Formats: sequence, structure tokens, C-alpha cells
Amino acid sequence: MRKLHDYLGQMRSRLVLIVFLASALSAFAQSQYTFSGTVTESGTGVPLAGASVFIENTSYGSVTDFDGNYSFSATLESGSYTLAISSLGFSTQRIAVTAGGSSSITTDANLAEDLLSLDEVVVTGTGAGANKRTLGNAISSVKAEELVDNGATQIDQAIAGKVTGALVQQNSGDPAGGISIRLRGPSTIAGSSDPLYIVDGIIISNSSNELVDLGGNAQNRLADINPNDIEKIEIIKGAAAAAIYGSRASNGVVQIFTKQGRSGEPKFTFMTNTRINELRKKIDYNQVPLAWAVPSNRSDLTTVEVDRYDLQDEMFESGFGIENYFSMTGGTEKTSYYLSASHLDNDGIIKNTNFKRYGFKANLTQKAFDWLDITGGFNYIRSVSDDMPNGGINSAYGAITGFVFSDNSIDPSPDESGVYPVTSPAVPRTNPAEAVARFDFAQKTNRFITSVALDANFTEKLSAKYTLGLDYYNQSATAYIPINNTSPNPDGYARRSDLNSFQYNSDLNFTYKTDITSSISSTSTLGGSWQYEERENIGINATGLPPVVETATGGSILEQGENRSQISYWGAFFQQSFGFNDKIYVNGAVRMDGASTFGEDERNQLYFKASASYVMSDEDFWKNTFGDTFNLFKLRASWGQAGNLTALSAYARFSNYNPSALTGSVSLIPSTQLGNESLKPERQDETELGFDAGLLNNRIGIEFSYYKQKVTDLLLQRVLAPSSGFSSRFENVGNLENTGVEVLLRGAPIKTKDFNWDLTATFSKNKNEVTNVAGGGRIALPGSFSTNYVIEGQPLGVFYHGFYARNEDGSIALDDAGYPYRGQTEEGERSKVIGDPNPDWFGSLINEFTYKDFGLRVQLDAVQGYDVFNWNRRLLDNVVFGGGYNVGQELLGNRPKGYGSAQASIFEEFVEDGSFVKLREVALSYTFKPKWEHIDNVRFSLVGRNLISWDDYSGWDPEVSAAGQSNGVRGFDFATVPIPRTYQLGVNVSF
Repeated sequence: MRKLHDYLGQMRSRLVLIVFLASALSAFAQSQYTFSGTVTESGTGVPLAGASVFIENTSYGSVTDFDGNYSFSATLESGSYTLAISSLGFSTQRIAVTAGGSSSITTDANLAEDLLSLDEVVVTGTGAGANKRTLGNAISSVKAEELVDNGATQIDQAIAGKVTGALVQQNSGDPAGGISIRLRGPSTIAGSSDPLYIVDGIIISNSSNELVDLGGNAQNRLADINPNDIEKIEIIKGAAAAAIYGSRASNGVVQIFTKQGRSGEPKFTFMTNTRINELRKKIDYNQVPLAWAVPSNRSDLTTVEVDRYDLQDEMFESGFGIENYFSMTGGTEKTSYYLSASHLDNDGIIKNTNFKRYGFKANLTQKAFDWLDITGGFNYIRSVSDDMPNGGINSAYGAITGFVFSDNSIDPSPDESGVYPVTSPAVPRTNPAEAVARFDFAQKTNRFITSVALDANFTEKLSAKYTLGLDYYNQSATAYIPINNTSPNPDGYARRSDLNSFQYNSDLNFTYKTDITSSISSTSTLGGSWQYEERENIGINATGLPPVVETATGGSILEQGENRSQISYWGAFFQQSFGFNDKIYVNGAVRMDGASTFGEDERNQLYFKASASYVMSDEDFWKNTFGDTFNLFKLRASWGQAGNLTALSAYARFSNYNPSALTGSVSLIPSTQLGNESLKPERQDETELGFDAGLLNNRIGIEFSYYKQKVTDLLLQRVLAPSSGFSSRFENVGNLENTGVEVLLRGAPIKTKDFNWDLTATFSKNKNEVTNVAGGGRIALPGSFSTNYVIEGQPLGVFYHGFYARNEDGSIALDDAGYPYRGQTEEGERSKVIGDPNPDWFGSLINEFTYKDFGLRVQLDAVQGYDVFNWNRRLLDNVVFGGGYNVGQELLGNRPKGYGSAQASIFEEFVEDGSFVKLREVALSYTFKPKWEHIDNVRFSLVGRNLISWDDYSGWDPEVSAAGQSNGVRGFDFATVPIPRTYQLGVNVSF
């Protein structure tokens, strides 16, 4: 036993010696190294402050100071390492370094501008962000500086021309007029083609609620969001990317990220600007001091002398606006905050129209534990507008509506007693001077957008994110037309309507990242979502108002109504991504999605997606062959599915009944639409192919995408036989396709220390075709006076109506009296397709110049191959009304009397080429650092918006549309407010 004890003691001593020697060798193998250097911008040599420098696969690193210098110490074993240098807006550079003989390692870096933002981390619907280079589909980004100092007051205005594949059209020039965004063309017929909007993880409403009839002036609620609060916007266009959001994202996704707090001393920003809005141009108008003695008799050419009045002067005026914005950000390592307050007061170019917006924004981030961050967001907005009903689709009153029907030989001014004369004796319409002076239409909105998000990093590999977001607003609208007026309601009119809208989303996502081998990385994401929305609307109309009474309850009630709806959405998804040698990436996902709007057997649907990308420029063969010219080349491909449920309201699948009173008893009247409880969501499949390329040391960047989109199971109202007792019912019986290309070109032709020139060009082309309509027939779209149609084999919303009879040489045929007449096809049809409101292509060209402290940005937007139906001219040119330029030409004998009246039934005449190129933005700025100690910098800016439009359109503006946010009725100009020219002078102070 003693020998055994001695033996064990010797072994213990040897083991201690071995451990000691191993520790000593380990300590000897590790040494202290100091890394230092300077990071500059390639081309200009300007130091880059705030650039991140770190050793990959270690915790050692630092950031550069104001002069671009960095320095840090690291305890490392001898060997080779990779130093990664990155900065926002620049391509990441990786430099091989060796830790060996010298303890000081000096490495300088020149970072090239990342023109295509491939090193940017983007959010694609999951809890964790993804590097853009790993994605198989195109995602567009718009940064904060692109959203301000451009004369725009709304987010959707500001992104116009800055995103490929996104057709942004301002439907009305009212100060809060609605704006439509289409990503890669229309994807539904009965529903909306607007994308899904998400703010900091909150799905928000962008509804266009027409609580009182304002025509194309209807606001969409994105007008409530202040562009100054936005950090960046990411736009997901393809179904492969949008599939993760399920049935709410077939039109694409617009993700809005607001500004967050940053640790450090409090930083303040104050901005104020003033603006002038004015009518860009007047339309040609009848100024001939003559009138027909008998307008209805073509052969009686007797004229009488009259005075002519330009009624445009009665409606339009220059509007003034002011905007103030204040923000504060700061915090500690554990708590950071961002606060802002804003006020906008902006007059329209129609007299007595205005939009005010008051806002308060707060974001707070708290590091509760080392592994848990909690973020809270709160936004309150109050929007108030003074409106004017314009747009003649639904109602016959309003300023511009009255203008197009008025005889401008009648003085519109009121008499001594204040009574306005009737200016449209042929049909009952409003004297435009009276409309702007006496009508009182207004809207008020109070809105709360708030959220709580929990970011947890349980381990280096496992993370989770939970988001609860709420969006609530109350919108209240009133309309008042006083008694003894010239509108079709001479005994007065009043309306009150209120809407409460509430919705929330609750999302939980888990992400697990790991390296399977040294060459293969894996990212797995599992998530689920529950969403709910509720709307309650009540309204009342009345005419026959007593004197001075402005409330609907004081008159003879014509209509009263109340609507309530609730919709629930639910879903779960799994997404798996693999990376191979940081060069090849593949991704696949599946989502189950459900919604209460469908029948029980169709509520749950599955959507799939797959994508791949290959960064070929990282391969040695590419570097050796093309590296001097193409320093970046990435191939990508994706396929995905998404759904659409915007065509269905909450209870559209049922056969609904309307309550009514019959001989004093309660009754129910069935609607004319038969229910269909087997409806399922419209389904979209899209394939996308593309590449991203950087040339000449990233001085030129090219992004190219081709897509093919097929939409099946379109919901259409199918006409039923009268014997059924119903006129129509919704069925999944249509198909359509979108095919297109998108090209983004970014360049930096000149980069010096004092002068920079950056260029961005976009080109988007989409071909839309309705490939199937039930029965192969035609469907007239509501709100178009049977002008816009759905026709199999044609793009959505084409103009279909009467056309000119023509001679064999193509010239317009005339009857024996010398007037044109309506033609017919070989099949005997009196109508045919006469125009297409879908553009052939659209694009933009943005040039940005900086010289020392001066900056200049110029943006041109183009929409080409785009037809507009000019309803205004159809009325103005008719001798019955007499206000148009061509009526004056008839009075002068330059064309036959009544020629315009003969054209009125030939709709082809009024389809005009709406193609345009607009000088959308011109912004001149000067930034300087004053001598005052506490002021960081001051920037002065002078901005012009919509300054010039190069077009052949005879109306005010080819961009507007009287049908507002309608999906199919586009290019429809009828009594719509033109988009104003805006001048803005501003100052921004940071301290």
C-alpha cells in the first residue's frame, strides 16, 4: 500500500508539472499586439469617422475617430488573421494580417462606396436581419437624407422616382391628396394594389376613407407619418421576399424604420421651412368676346358681344405653408431615447383648402439584461384638413366640377346682396366662385401608433424577437353647403361621418445561427403571427337645412347608416438559409396563413418560396479574369408565392341583407350580390432573375432584375341570370400576368476632396395582361362612367368606348355636313379599345453635386406610353357649356360651329398622350459650422418641386386621377386638382 501511495504521489507531481508547462507554453505563445491605421474614402482620400475595424472571429476591434484613425490592442497567438473594415454606405474590406515578429501592426484601408448597398443589413420579415449580398431577390432602400429637403410633405411623395419597379402617382394636388404606389404592376382587379406598410414592425393602415365625397382628393393615411422621423425605408417587391408575410403582401411590402436613440450626450435638431404652392400652368380657355345667339342651331352663325371671365382665377391661388420640427436623441450604454415634435401647416392651390399635421414621436430602448433589449415606440398624430369637393365621378357639386360645366360669359361674382349667379344654366352645377367661398368640408384625424419589441440573444447562436404593435385612429368628416346656393342642392346639404379604425399585430420569431462546418453556415427561423383589425363607421346625410344650421340632424335626413367589421389573420412560417464559403447562399421558406374573410374550408393556405445567390466576384478565377473591371458580380434567382385578400371585405362571402322600413314595419331586403362561402384568396406566383455588378472599383453599380408574375384565382363579380334573384356574385374566375424588367444604375463619375458628382438612374418596364375573364367577356369598372374595362387579352383598365369613323387613308371621316361621326368595327361593334392608362415604362435621373459646403440635387421623373382620358375637355369643348378653347375657335370661324358637340360622343378624341418628363426636385443647400461653441452645423436649403413638366397634355396635369386610389380606374382626369409647383426655403440646425 505504501508503494502504491508513493507511486500516486509521483504521478500527481508529474501531472502538476505538465499542466504548469502547458500553461507556460500557452502564455508564451500568446502576445500583445497593437493594431493601428487610417481609414479613408477611396477616390477622395477623405477620412472616414465611425468606421468599424475588428479582427474576424475575435472580440477585438475599435472604431475610427474624427480623423479616420483607429488603434486597439489584442492578445493573440501567432498566425494569420483577417482584419474587417466597414462603414455605412461603403463596401466592407477584408485585409489579411500576420501576427508574428513585430508587436505593432499598421494597416491602412481605402473603402470604396457601396453603390448598391450589398453590405447593408436588411429586414425581410423575420426577427433577424440579413446581409443584402445573401439575398436572391432585389430589395430597394431609401435613406433618411433622400426623404427630406425635397418639398414633399408625405412619405409616398418623397420616394417618387427613387425606387425601381415602384410607380408612384399623386392622384390629386390637394395638400393631403391621395397617392398610389404600384410595385411591379397591378396584382388584383377587385381589390387594392397598394403594398403592405409596416412601421417598426407595426402593420399600419393606409386606407383611403372617403367619409365625405371629395372625388380624387381622398386622403390616404400615410399622410399622417412625418418623413423627418424616418431613418430608412426598405421596399420588398417580389413574391419570393413577400411570401414571408403571407396573404397580406402580394402587392409588396414597404418597411419603414423610424429613428432610434443613440448613447452619448443629448443631440438636438431644429428644422423650419416655409413654402409657396402655386398652379404650374393654366389650361387654354375661351377668351373670345363673342357668343352664339342660338347655340343649339348649327346653321345660325349669328354672334353677340359678351365679356369673358377666366374662372380659373376664381378657384386657384398661391398657397403658403410652414413646417417646424424638433428632435432630441441621447442616452447611456443601457438606455437610449429619441424624441421629436412637429407641426405642418400647408395651404392648397384651391382657395380655402389646407392641411395641418401635429405630431409627437418617442422611441425608447432599454438594455434590461446583457441578453435582452426592450424597445418601446409611441407616435401621436393629429391631422386636420379644410377640403373642397372636386372630382366629378360621384357628386355634381364642387369648384372644379362647376368650372368645367360653366358658361364663362357669366360674371361669377355675387351681387350686392351676396347672392351668387348660376354659371351653368344647361345643367345644375355649382358656381366655382361660390364653392370656394361658401362650402365647408373638413376632416379631423387623431391617431396613435405604438409598439413594444423584445430582442433576446439567449446564446451566440439562438435569438428571439417579439413585437406587439397597435394602430388606432378616429377620422371624422363634415360637409356643409348652405341654403340658397347654385349647386344641385339649393336647399342646403350637410353630412357627418365618423370612422374608428383599430388594428394590432403580435409576432414572435426565433432565429438559430450556426456553422455546420468551416465552409457551411446555417440560419433557421421559426415564427408566428396573430393580427386583428376592427372598423366602425357611422354617417348621416341631410338636405333642406334651416337658415344658419350646419348640422345634418337639423335638416331632412336623406340617408343614415352604420357599418361594423372585424377581421382576424393568423400565420406561421419556417425559413432555412445556408451559406457556402460566404459566396453561395440558398434560402427556402414555407408559410401557413389564415384569415376570417374566407370560408371555413379555404381559410388556411400554404405559400412557398426559394431563392439563391452567388457572389462570383469572390472567386479567384473571377478576380484573375475580370477583377480589374468587374470588382463585384452577384447572380441571384428567386421564386415565391403570396396571397391577396384586399378584394374581400369582412363579410363579402355571405349573402347579406339590408334593413329597411316597410309600411312602418321592420324588414330585410337582400342585396343584389349572392354570397359564396367557398371563396379563396387570389394567388400569386413570381419568378425573378437578376444580377448586381460593380465596375471600375465600384465607381459604377448596376442592378438588373427580370420578373414574371402570374396571378390566379382572381376575384371577379360574375354576372348571374336574372332567374337567380341576384345580379352577381364573387367567384375565383380570373387570371392576369405581369412581366417586366428593372434597371438601377448608380455612378460616382467624380470623387475628389472638394467636388463630388453622384448619379442615379432608374428604368422600369412592366407589361400587364388580363389572361382570363369569366366567359371571355368584358367588365366595366365602377367609377369610370363605363370607360375603363377589364378585357381578356388586354392590360387592366384599358379605355373601351366609341371611336372615329375613318377613311381608307386613316384620316377622320366626315358626314355631309362636315362633322365627324362614330365608327364601327368589321364585327359591327360601336366600341373598341381606344387607350391604355398603364405606362410602357417609367424612370428617373438623379444628379447630386457637392462642392465643399455646397450641395445641389436635381431629379427628373419620366412616365412614357401613358394615356389619359381628359373628361374636362369633353365638357369644355362642348358649345352647350362654352368654356373651352375650341369653342372660341368655333366662334372665330376656325372650325365649324358645334364641332365639339359632335365629338362629345366619340370618346377617342379625348384620349390624350399623358407621357411626361417632370423636373421633380431641385434642391440647393449650404452647410457650415458656425463659430458658436454649442452649434454643430447649420444647413440652409432652397428647394423646388414639380417645377416643369414636358408633356403634350392639354389639361392641367397628366399625372392626376379622379378615381383616387382605385386599382383599375387610372388615367382619369375629371375635375381633379392639379399637382402644384412648390418653392421651399428651409434652415436646419444641429446642436
